[in-house]
Amino acid sequence: MANTAQARKRARQAVKLNAHNSSQRSTLRTAIKAVRKAIEAGDKAAAAQVFHSSISIIDRIADKKIIHKNKAARHKSRLSAAIKALA
Repeated sequence: MANTAQARKRARQAVKLNAHNSSQRSTLRTAIKAVRKAIEAGDKAAAAQVFHSSISIIDRIADKKIIHKNKAARHKSRLSAAIKALA
């Protein structure tokens, strides 16, 4: 257990920050799943539309350093390639 007032405050802040970051990661995963679901449905136009809206979510979460910028780029690249591969 934290002994100093500063350590106790940092522990409280860490709990709040962890909850916020977890929520943001959940939003990211939901956005990625929505694109994958649209790709599996086979509708290229709908998949592109959902992908376009999820790019901003991915970039926003990477800018906040909740995920690494390279991980965000990897997600966007793979989703884009999957959409382009649709016939």
